[in-house]
Formats: sequence, C-alpha cells, structure tokens
Amino acid sequence: MSITLEQPTGASLLTPDDEELAVTVTLRYTSRDPLAVHFVFPAWISLDGEELTWTFARALLEEGMGTPAGVGNVHVRPYGPACTAVEFRAPEGVAIVLFDTTTLHRFLRRSYTITEPGGEPVGPELEQGLASLLGGV
Repeated sequence: MSITLEQPTGASLLTPDDEELAVTVTLRYTSRDPLAVHFVFPAWISLDGEELTWTFARALLEEGMGTPAGVGNVHVRPYGPACTAVEFRAPEGVAIVLFDTTTLHRFLRRSYTITEPGGEPVGPELEQGLASLLGGV
C-alpha cells in the first residue's frame, strides 16, 4: 500500500529586484518514491500556466538545511537564522524560494514516520545491479 504525505506551506519567491512574493507550495512525500521529495508550485507562478512539480532527493533537503548542498538543478542552503533557500535551476533561469526551516524539519520528520532515513527499499533491479558491480558478493 502506498502512503502519500502532503503539506501545503507558505514560502517566499525572491524576485530579481530582491522582493519577496508570497506563494503556497505543497510539499509531498510518497512511499512509492521513498528517496525523493516533491515540491508542487501553483499554476499561476509558472511560465506556462501549468502546475509545476520539482522532484529531488530527500537527503538533499535534509543536508541543505544545515550546510549548502546540491549539484545540478536543485541547490539547498541555510538562509539566515530561520530560513532555508531552495534554488531551482532551469534553462529559463533560476528561482530562489525561501522556506521556514522549522516547517521543512516538520515535513521531514513526518516523512520519516513513513520511511526512515536509510530504510528506503531498494528494488530487485538495484540489488541485482549492485551485486553485479560487486562481483556477485
């Protein structure tokens, strides 16, 4: 059985003029994709007028709340004493969204009640691939 956790939360999108635009982002975690978190943005904020979902590693979110982390399209870092900045990089540009760090911690704690960190199941395909890399050990 699949379990999905959703937590709407207020956030601030930093504009190019360093102003903050209030936005509600839905934080989502599902046991079907236990290594990932999903940040769902409303349609009005996207360039094409469609709801937008960014998916990235749950471990990246956790790491980035304490120290800058990320490679590629998503970077997470502390932003002042109480906020966490999540940078989303796309060909169209970079969006920086500020979240209350306590809210992100609460979301992660709730996700850990579904799947503990390090307790994510690896499918048979990954187990077989790892075994072949290790020489059948």
